[in-house]
Order: sequence, then structure tokens, then C-alpha cells
Amino acid sequence: MTNNSKVLITSALPYINGIKHLGNLAGSLLPADIHARYRRQIGDEVLFICATDEHGTPAELAAAEAGLPVAEYCAEQHRIQADIYRRFCLSFDHFGRSSSPQNRALTQHFFKRLDERGFIEERTLRQVYSHDDARFLPDRYILGTCPQCGFDRARGDQCEECSRLLEPTDLIQPRSAISGSTNLEVRPTKHFFLRQRALVGALETWLASRQGWPHLVTSIARKWLDEGIQDRCITRDLAWGVPIPKDGFEGKVFYVWFDAPIEYIAATQEWADVDPQKRDWKAWWWQADDVEYLQFLGKDNVPFHAVSFPCTVLGAGEPWKTVDVIKGVSWLTYEGQKFSTSQRRGVFLDQALDLLPADYWRWWLAANAPESRDSAFSFERFAAGVNNDLADTFGNLVNRVLKFVATKYDGIVPTAGETGDLEQSLVLELIQRLATLKAHQDERALRKAADEVRAIWSAINTYLVAAAPWSKVAREPDRAAIIIRTSVNLVALAATIAWPFIPTASEHVLEALGHFGQPSWPSSVAEALTLIQGGKRVGVPPILFEKLSAEWVETNRAKFADAKGEHDAVWSR
Repeated sequence: MTNNSKVLITSALPYINGIKHLGNLAGSLLPADIHARYRRQIGDEVLFICATDEHGTPAELAAAEAGLPVAEYCAEQHRIQADIYRRFCLSFDHFGRSSSPQNRALTQHFFKRLDERGFIEERTLRQVYSHDDARFLPDRYILGTCPQCGFDRARGDQCEECSRLLEPTDLIQPRSAISGSTNLEVRPTKHFFLRQRALVGALETWLASRQGWPHLVTSIARKWLDEGIQDRCITRDLAWGVPIPKDGFEGKVFYVWFDAPIEYIAATQEWADVDPQKRDWKAWWWQADDVEYLQFLGKDNVPFHAVSFPCTVLGAGEPWKTVDVIKGVSWLTYEGQKFSTSQRRGVFLDQALDLLPADYWRWWLAANAPESRDSAFSFERFAAGVNNDLADTFGNLVNRVLKFVATKYDGIVPTAGETGDLEQSLVLELIQRLATLKAHQDERALRKAADEVRAIWSAINTYLVAAAPWSKVAREPDRAAIIIRTSVNLVALAATIAWPFIPTASEHVLEALGHFGQPSWPSSVAEALTLIQGGKRVGVPPILFEKLSAEWVETNRAKFADAKGEHDAVWSR
């Protein structure tokens, strides 16, 4: 892409039922933020949108567990999540709510358009009814024993322990997740279906026009098409959600996966409504052919974004912007198991921030991004990555160079000296490496980009060791001066390219060098190496990254080995 593109970025909406874990951060929020920051660096006009996903069964269950009305619970959880994402330096232009009036109106608009165009059909289903709760129970409101693995808290749609897809009638000893009652029966109930099978041709044509999708995403979308797309029920017997604008359907709401993707558009409306004189949401969504639209999400969300939501938009027959590229990410596992919000398994984001600042986590999760396959988190691997990359390579580089300027040159960048063969050789290597890094960032190859950032840090350290300015200050002052002036600029370059990954540490470094705010991507290596001229006073930032000890690893591995009980209050508050 050329500079000054108009780029819309959305990440999968984090669900409202409690604080998210590191797997959620790694799967969509962080990759989207890193790419948004990079695109801003190269001069693009970026709109980065996200929101809490607030409707559906888990929201009602979590609110009941917390002893709060569901609307109050969602408002509180939105505030908590928004604060955590701010502390993780996620640079949303707007972080909205799927329960907003904008999403309610827009969801109902899409339904009416689909209904008018013949893509909505009423059908009667047989669903579980709880006499003691006096209500129909959606699949996730029914718990029981999994017939395959024996897990005693399997849901009526899926067993989270063994991942088997289930029907409520498959469960052994089914019970209400609300009251625990076993006084259940199956009754008929009316629902609306989106006729996705009637949209297969339009969907196939649309998918064929998409380019640059990762193999993970195309393979999942293709699998759904090859197996035959089924019509989807888009309504539920729930009280909390977007009401259905149709007589006879009072007391029912839209399925969360019908209204949640529409919130991408509605959240942009929310953003525009903050300053309607200067912001135009339709410029990003309506006849927006000049916009490049990128979605970031975990692989489990791919079918809804590559199949179901496109069916909704295509079926509406209006000129809405559809996604250009879906960046799907695999799963981060925790000490050999799946991270899980519902089972409170893993390191949750508030806990992570209590342990260490955000940059530690941002870097490791990016450098170990589960892009083409699942990636495993362990405290040993995490500490090794932090110590090697952040403390020893980046942090040590910054500290050595800027402390040397402070002690040997009284904090003033020296002016003498001319570049030599060592500098020329480094320039040639950096030209190649920066081009490679930019290509990886353009392609949203997060792990490869982090690898190249690390390689550039290492190349700079190698230059510094080979040049050895500390041995030349007295005998070759001019040579020492050019080495240090070059090294100061190399420190600035190292921080600039790292800014999308570790923004706080990078800004500390750049501020010590007299540069504030968002750093621009270097237009050339030559420009980067002359950014800070001789005669400029520079400072020394505080220690950027502390090394993590073996004791730290063991303490936290033991602490989180059975973290379920410890995090219950956090999860449900």
C-alpha cells in the first residue's frame, strides 16, 4: 500500500462477561493495535474501532452471578475493560458498546432490509423450557454431563472440555444454568432464520474477489462452503438484546452473532456522534471504495466474519463497505491447556498488569504470535523472551549508549568525525533489513516483523561492540565521536521501529532524545542516521526492562497453577 491510504481497522469484539485473558489479547486486540500504530507511522489515515460485545446468554448469566441487573453489569464491565485496554496502550479511536442505540437501530435496519428482500423466514423450533424459571432456555443456559468426556459442566451447545458440539438433548442429567432446576421439557417456539443458502452464489463471488487473506482464514471459509452453508437462526428467547421489530415476536431478541458484527459500523457512528461537525461515519462505510478495511480476529471467529456477516451485508443489497482482508490468528495456549474465561484458566489482563507493565506482555505476545499455528505460553518462555530481547538486547543498547554520552560527553552529542567502513557496512545491512521489516508490517506478518525488529537491534549491538568507542575516546577522539553520534541515532531508530510493539518504552527513549509524540517511519536509513545532530543535549531514560529471575518464574507458575478460585471475584465483579 502507498502512504496516505484510508485504513479502517477492527478487532474482534471482546465479550462482556468478565476481564479477558492473554489469549484474547494475542488473538485480535494486540495484532490490530500493532498494525494500526504502524499504519499511522507511515502516514496513513487510520480509524481503529472496537467495542464490547454485550448481548447473549453469557452476559445474562454473568450478571446474575454478580447479582446485578444485566444493563448495569454491562456498563460496569465496559468501564473495567476500557480501562484495562488503555493501560495496555491499545490505541482505539473509539471503544464502543454493542448495546448502544446506534447498534440497536442499525441491526433492526439490516433485518428489515433482509426481510424485504426475501432472505428472512419464520420457522418453528422445539426448544427446552424450564418450568421453574418460566422461560425457554437457550443452549448455553443448559448444563449437564458431556456424553463423550464426562465433564459435568458441559453446555447445551458445546463441551468446553473436549470441544464436542452438542444439542441440549445430548446432555446427561440436563439442568438450568439459572436455577439448577431439572424440571425441563421441550416445547415449540417461533424464530427467524437468515436464508444463507439463498446467498451462496453472492458469497462465492464475493469471496473470490478477496485477496491477501491468510491460508488459515481461506481454509476455514472454504471448509464451511464445501460442507454446505446452512440457514442460520438469528433470534433467541432472551430478554437482553436488540428487540425484533416484528409483531408476534415480543420478548425475543436477535442472536448475538447477528448484531455483534453490525456493531463495527454502529461503533463508528458512536465515534462520529462525539464530534458530528468533523467526523463522518458514512465516509468509512457507505460507498467507501477508497477505504481499505482490515479485520483482526481469532480463528474461532472466522466463520462468522467470512461467511455469516458477509451474508447479512450482501443480502441487504446496499453499498456497505465489506472487509478487504481478514487477519485470522490461531490460539495461545496456557501451560499446555486452553486459556478459558468461563473456566477462569490462565493469566487475565488485570493480573498481567499487576505483575509487569504492558510492554513486557505486548512484546512477548507479538514475538510469539500464534499466526499460522497455536503458540504456547509458559512463564519460562515468557521470562526467556523478556530477558533476551528486551533487557539484554534493546534495553542494554539504550543504556550503554546514552549513559556513555552522559558520562563522557556531559550529555551532549559529539560533533566531530566522519563515517568510515564500519558505518557504511551497517548502513547497507540496515537498508535491507528495514525494507524487510516494512514488507512484513505491510503484510501484517506480526511474528516475522518482531523477528526483524530483534535482528535490527542485534545488528546495532554488533556494530557498537565492533566499533568499541570506549577504547577510542582518549586516543582517537574524532573516531569515538562519530561512533557515538551514529549510535545515538541508531538508538532512536531502534525505538522508532519498536514503537508499534512497545510504545511506552519507545517513547521514553525518544523523549530522552528530545522527540515527543508518535514517531514517523524513517523515509531512509540516511535520514534516520542524521535525525539527531551533534551539539544536541540528550538524556538517559529510566531502566526500561528489568530481568525476570528463575524465582520470579517459579513463584508465578505456582501462583497461577490453580488460579481459578483466585480470579473468581475479578471475573464476576
